[in-house]
Amino acid sequence: MSAAQKVDVFRVPCDGPADLSGVQALVDARRLDPRQIIAVMGKTEGNGCVNDHTRDFAATAWCHFLAPHLDCTAAQVHGRVALVMSGGTEGVLSPHFTVFARGPADAAEATHEKRLVVGIAHTRDFAPEELGRMAQVEATAEAVKAAMRDAGIDDAADVHLVQVKCPLLTSAKVRAAQQSGAATVSRDTYESMGWSRGASALGVGLALGECAAVDEAAILHDSTLHSARASCSAGIELDGNVVIVLGEAAGSASRFRIAHTVMQDAIDGNSVRRMLRERFGLDPEADADLVASRLVNLLAKAEASPSGLVREARHTMLNDSDIHSTRHARAAVGGVLASVVGSTALYVSGGAEHQGPPGGGPVAAIFAIPSF
Repeated sequence: MSAAQKVDVFRVPCDGPADLSGVQALVDARRLDPRQIIAVMGKTEGNGCVNDHTRDFAATAWCHFLAPHLDCTAAQVHGRVALVMSGGTEGVLSPHFTVFARGPADAAEATHEKRLVVGIAHTRDFAPEELGRMAQVEATAEAVKAAMRDAGIDDAADVHLVQVKCPLLTSAKVRAAQQSGAATVSRDTYESMGWSRGASALGVGLALGECAAVDEAAILHDSTLHSARASCSAGIELDGNVVIVLGEAAGSASRFRIAHTVMQDAIDGNSVRRMLRERFGLDPEADADLVASRLVNLLAKAEASPSGLVREARHTMLNDSDIHSTRHARAAVGGVLASVVGSTALYVSGGAEHQGPPGGGPVAAIFAIPSF
C-alpha cells in the first residue's frame, strides 16, 4: 500500500462486546464502507485477565459482521483485518470500538502535509515455548516493518503508535509444551501475559530503532529498554501477534492527524496537555469544546509502578489480592486522561512491560483536522 491513502476513523460506543449496531448505523448512513475496514481496536468490559472471553466474543462478532462484506468466511477475516480487543473498562472508562477504514486517495485529494496512515501485519502462530522469548521479539520486529510498508511509512520517526495484540499461555498450552519436552517461560498463565507483552514491545522497539539490540536476558529484566510507541495487549483469542502501525505520511488524504507522548507515571496528565498544545494547538482547559469535538481517541498504556511508589508516595495496587494491579492502573490512568480531554470512551490498556518507563506509558492522540 502506498502512502497515497485515505483513512477514516470512527469511535463507536457499544452496549456490549457483540453490539455492532452503531457500526451498522454508520454503514447504513454511507459514512463507512465495511469493505474498507482494515483494523478495529475495541475496549470490552471484561476483566482483562486470562479468562476474559469478552475479547473473543467481540472479535467473533466482528468476523461474522465483516465476512459477507469481504466475500470470505468468518475465519478468513482474521487474516484480512487486524482485530485488537482489549478487555477492561474499569472506573469511568466506556466500552467502545475504534474503527479504521482505508482506501486509495484521489490525486486531487492527496496533500504534501503529513496526515494519518495505517498499516497492518500478522506474525506466524507461536509455539507455547516461544512466547516471551526472542522468537516472539524477532517475529514482532519483522511484522512491524511489514506494517510500516503497508502504511507507506519510510521513516520510523513518522510512526506514532504500534498496537500489538499478542497471545498468552493457557494451562493446556503449558501442558502440551511439557509433553513435547519443551519448557515455557512461565507456568503461570497470568504471568505469561506480561512476558508476551514485554517481548512484543521489545520487538517494536527493535523495529523502530528505539532499542539498538535485544537479548533474551533483557525481557522483563532490563527496564532501560523500552519503546515510547508500543502498546501491547495479551489475550486468549489468538496464537500469533496482530500488529497495527499508526503514523503519518505525506500524500495521505486523511482528515486526521496523530501524535504521541509518554506519561512518566500514572498521574502525568501534563505530558498529554503539552502534546495537545504543541502538536494540535489546543489548550485542554481553554479549548475544552474544541478538544471534545475534534478528538477521535486517546490510545494509552497503564501500569502500576513496579517500585510501589508514585512520586515518592506509596501505592497499594501491587498488594491487592482481590483485584489485579492492571485493573487498578487502567482505572487510575483512565480517570486522569478523561479529566484532560473530557471523554471517557478512551482506549486504555493495562500492562506496560517495556512500553514507556516503569510506571508510565505511551499515549497517542488522533484528532480531526478542523479545516478539512
